[in-house]
Amino acid sequence: MPVSTDVERPDSAPEGEALPINELFHSLQGEGKLAGTPSVFVRTSGCNLRCWFCDSYNTSWDPDHAWMGVDEIVAAVEQYDADHVVLTGGEPLLHEESVTLLERLADAGYHTTVETNGTISREAPVDLVSASPKLASSTPTADTERPDGNPVDDAWADRHDQRRLDIDVLARYVEAHDTQLKFVVTGREDMAEIESVVEAVREAADAPLPDSDVLLMPEGTTRERLAETRGRVAELAAEYGYRYTPRLHVTLWNDAPQI
Repeated sequence: MPVSTDVERPDSAPEGEALPINELFHSLQGEGKLAGTPSVFVRTSGCNLRCWFCDSYNTSWDPDHAWMGVDEIVAAVEQYDADHVVLTGGEPLLHEESVTLLERLADAGYHTTVETNGTISREAPVDLVSASPKLASSTPTADTERPDGNPVDDAWADRHDQRRLDIDVLARYVEAHDTQLKFVVTGREDMAEIESVVEAVREAADAPLPDSDVLLMPEGTTRERLAETRGRVAELAAEYGYRYTPRLHVTLWNDAPQI
């Protein structure tokens, strides 16, 4: 199903704890170990990175959002018939109020996934941390365009590259939560860095990281692009012993939000 948002656009932030919300909607989880699970998605706006292939540029390159109070968000989630909530972005852990939201959702009995780039550490009740470490191939350059077609600001190339990986943060998540490392793969040239990151996290973490928790996902935000990339990424997953994850939402609905 295409995404439809229930987020209204007030002129100013409400009083009390609130989050900048880009979308709030019900659909199927499209990626990771829980792909296919009916879920409520709460998408915050704002990100500390700028991947050239970002599939939600309205939360990073060109942020768009409405401010919603935590009580308001929980009430909106409760309108849907789903037990699973995905807190995503942008980078949702930029916001301290995300911890309050996760606490409220846990108290209400929801199973939660946090989609994060794995560079920010916050303590919160989370059932699955879906960390997507950003590889060197994610860095924007003067030769790439933003997802909205505009030119890349050269300053973001350096900032992104400096911030894109934090092994200690990833290790803390592996130690504290059920964690999947989900890598966006552009080609075989990414595999050496993936192997290096996985090994570094294993050395830093005082908990195991099995190959089944390392996921390879093809780069692509349209059916046409996925048709070019998914076959070779699936072959790489089989070759290296990692798990392949689809982008189910793209395959089914061509990732066509109605914002």
